[in-house]
Amino acid sequence: MPEALHPSLIYLLGAALVPVFRGRARQAVALLVPILGLLNYYAIPSGATWTARLLEFDLVVLRADAFALLVLHIFTVVSFLGTLYIAGRNDPLELAGGLLYSGSAMGAVLAGDFVTLFLFWEALTLGAILCLLARRHPAAGRAAMRYLLVHLLGGVVLLAGIALHLGSGGGLAFDQMPLQGAAAWLVFLGFGVNAAWPVLGAWLPDTYPEASAGGLVFMATFTTKTAVYALARVFPGEPALVWIGCAMVLLPLVHAALESDLRRVLAYCLVNQVGFMVVGVGLGTGLALNAVAAHIYCHVLYNAVLLMALGAVLDRVGTVRADRLGGLARAMPLTALFYGIGAASISVPFFCGFLSKSMFLAAAGKGHLGLVSLVLFFGAVAVFLLAGLRVPHLAFFGTAKGVKNGKKGDAAEQKPDRSSVAAPTDAPLGQLLAMGATAFLCLFVGVLPGAFLLPMLPDQSSLYNPYTLGHVSEQFAGLCAIGLLYLLALRRGWLPAPVPGRLPDLDRLYRSGGPLFLRLADRTLNPLNAAVSRIFVGGFVRKLAVFFESAGPRLVCIAMAPIWRLLGNDAASISAKRETLFLRAKVGAFPIGLTALLAVVLLGLLTAFYYVGGR
Repeated sequence: MPEALHPSLIYLLGAALVPVFRGRARQAVALLVPILGLLNYYAIPSGATWTARLLEFDLVVLRADAFALLVLHIFTVVSFLGTLYIAGRNDPLELAGGLLYSGSAMGAVLAGDFVTLFLFWEALTLGAILCLLARRHPAAGRAAMRYLLVHLLGGVVLLAGIALHLGSGGGLAFDQMPLQGAAAWLVFLGFGVNAAWPVLGAWLPDTYPEASAGGLVFMATFTTKTAVYALARVFPGEPALVWIGCAMVLLPLVHAALESDLRRVLAYCLVNQVGFMVVGVGLGTGLALNAVAAHIYCHVLYNAVLLMALGAVLDRVGTVRADRLGGLARAMPLTALFYGIGAASISVPFFCGFLSKSMFLAAAGKGHLGLVSLVLFFGAVAVFLLAGLRVPHLAFFGTAKGVKNGKKGDAAEQKPDRSSVAAPTDAPLGQLLAMGATAFLCLFVGVLPGAFLLPMLPDQSSLYNPYTLGHVSEQFAGLCAIGLLYLLALRRGWLPAPVPGRLPDLDRLYRSGGPLFLRLADRTLNPLNAAVSRIFVGGFVRKLAVFFESAGPRLVCIAMAPIWRLLGNDAASISAKRETLFLRAKVGAFPIGLTALLAVVLLGLLTAFYYVGGR
């Protein structure tokens, strides 16, 4: 018997039980689930492998190696912090969605075969849909439908790749495969949809900002990180991933610089950070894969606290639009403080993000990839400028825009009233505790990496220590220069103003191209189909059917006409007999005597055939 339960069982059972309870009992059950999950994590033996039998398949439902345990640990920690963040709202849909999402992601990470991976992979989509619907807003409902369509398509592509892989003799093992053949490419693209690759990933900034305040914390944690983990398992060292990742690092920055919705700014910055991980998977060295694992851990932490802070703003103010915020640091000082710690964790030394980003730059440098190093450096600087400086300035430290205190909860955005301002209050205790604990972990992991994160990395022979005097001083100098340039650009008015409304993204390729294709098909293929149907189905096929329906009776009538003449029947009598015989022949209703005669003739023919054939 295993010494622990499969983590997904705890969370999936909790997701099913949460809606049954009410009031404080529901909150207690929801918080108890991730606590049990964390205790259960430490009971899972390192290196354990659990198998199960499904039909003719031997499934590896748990593979607890170093990489899987590291990702499982951060997923378990954030599941507790995220649940603590939303427990005060006591929304059964949000709580159940978060727990379902957490358990599905953990099941996918621990999977040792493609069948188990696919089952939990699809369950991730359901958890995300619940987190979107928990906002109970028309825009969230539309976003949930778009999310469902995109991820169903990605799931079908992944399933087709897995089926082809198994059909061609490939094993069930969720392990490395070469990027050769249709099966591997379909699996590659299926992972790419969830990893938010360029063109394939426009769903992320389109749907994430429409989730509930707490639901977004879960969404930003699980889907893309699970996809990166899957890529690292199956396609490490694939050169195409390096350039895909570089595109992910650069392309979202323009949108993040111009976007007015601050949660959407962080969504674009999330794509940028996932790009670092994809580059690391493409490099495929021990140091690069350590960087991927470390950045999954660190990015989940600091991104969670950033989104929690903006979620608190959305709850208290009713909007996260840049043109309606400002000056919130006085009214929400702790929320502003925790956002500041999360922002520092992006790149500042002695915070967690500095550790993992330094490992990426070192891995690219050791591979003598100067252009890749330049892209990663520019991406790190830009995302710190946008998410670390610009967003807190617009929300917490800029000039107040005069927004009324919004209704508590994920209400629709409030209209700004510049003449009458009701200052919001700071976030409720549960949200402050969740943000404070997450901010503490950001600092703890960064200050003591050797005591906590580094021993968990999958390749202990490729560790990297970024805390050298030269590297730390260079980073501090660079960040100070960025800060001064930002202040100068702010005073001179060089920064682009946020653009209200949705900015066009790469999804326009299929949002506009799809209807255009449908109109083109309607004007070309449908008339062609109608013409073919009219000529072939309505003409030739109908006449052919009539021929085969009446050919036999006509032949019988033709054969009987000479006999009737010999019997002395006149033309009128023959015509009447022909009509009667034709109708009888169509339904096979012959007189008994004629039927007996035909039977005798048939038997005679069969007898003659038997003797002529020498039988």
